[in-house]
Amino acid sequence: MLVTNKKQKNTYYQALIDREPSYVGIFYVGVKTTSVFCIAACRARKPKFENVEFYTTFKEALDSGYRPCKICKPTENANEAPKQVEAAINMVKKNPKEKISDYQLKQNKISPELVRRWFNKNYGMTFQAYQRMYRINNAFQELKGGKRATGIAFDTGYESLSGFGYTYKKLIGKSPKNSVEKTIILISRLTTPLGPMFVCATDNGVCLLEFVDRRMLETEFKDLQKLLNAKIIAGENQHMKKAKKEIAEYFNGQRKTFDVKLQMPGTDFQNLVWECLREIPYGKTSTYQQQAEKINKPKAVRSVASANGFNRISIIVPCHRVIGKNGKLTGYGGGIERKRWLIEHERQYAST
Repeated sequence: MLVTNKKQKNTYYQALIDREPSYVGIFYVGVKTTSVFCIAACRARKPKFENVEFYTTFKEALDSGYRPCKICKPTENANEAPKQVEAAINMVKKNPKEKISDYQLKQNKISPELVRRWFNKNYGMTFQAYQRMYRINNAFQELKGGKRATGIAFDTGYESLSGFGYTYKKLIGKSPKNSVEKTIILISRLTTPLGPMFVCATDNGVCLLEFVDRRMLETEFKDLQKLLNAKIIAGENQHMKKAKKEIAEYFNGQRKTFDVKLQMPGTDFQNLVWECLREIPYGKTSTYQQQAEKINKPKAVRSVASANGFNRISIIVPCHRVIGKNGKLTGYGGGIERKRWLIEHERQYAST
């Protein structure tokens, strides 16, 4: 929200002047004279107090018409995992069968409290839960490879087969013995110039790519699990790695089309609309009416708009390229200002 308390505004302004890193992510400052917004630690020349206003989230700054500063890159750096958190995540990835304790974190000069706070805020789970998911995903892959559950259980640090089986079934949905053919949905996080996003994928491809503050995201998670008869757990596969690479190239202006494999469960009509979305050229826009006519259903404008709203893979399936008949920007799950930014970004690089 817009900060109106005078004392708080004075505190934030002083933090901006001092480039205080402890306030990064706590507030976002919009500069009226340049129409950009920054984080507390920005290196840019400091504006006068009367020319700034403070917001508690970057989305509110975006919605108020401010653009991300090119120097401090607020939507990236304010949500980027701190170095200690990155180090903790790397410990998990390098030791997928081992439970990383607070003692081990401290031995590596990592604050367990900092890691816990960051995971609760950015993943909605504890660091221990994240580790548990990562270990169970590793166990799932080994089971699919033919390894026996008993060996996996003790290799993964469980003291009993029953304890392993209970946790496994709770996260995967089936016992180790009955889960070899089970589908699981992996989830990971990435940072973009417009804020952090969640990416989900199965062995068949990416099935979700959304901004973490998207409205109805929890509903999308529930629908996706129901449609694929699968559980969502933390992890990463080759489809997610490729998606992260291609998304980074897109935001850098180096990529106009995507090659990553997708899995898009939906009705026949929804899939028809989503495929039509992917045919809208980079740097161009279309209307709901034009989309309806393109799929030979000229009277189904509202149904087309509804199907667009059910698209779970933003940017790659470019629903942001669809605008109203009058040329105005209309509904976008990530927010209208993000939609505007994406359209302008593509127009900027379309001819290069």
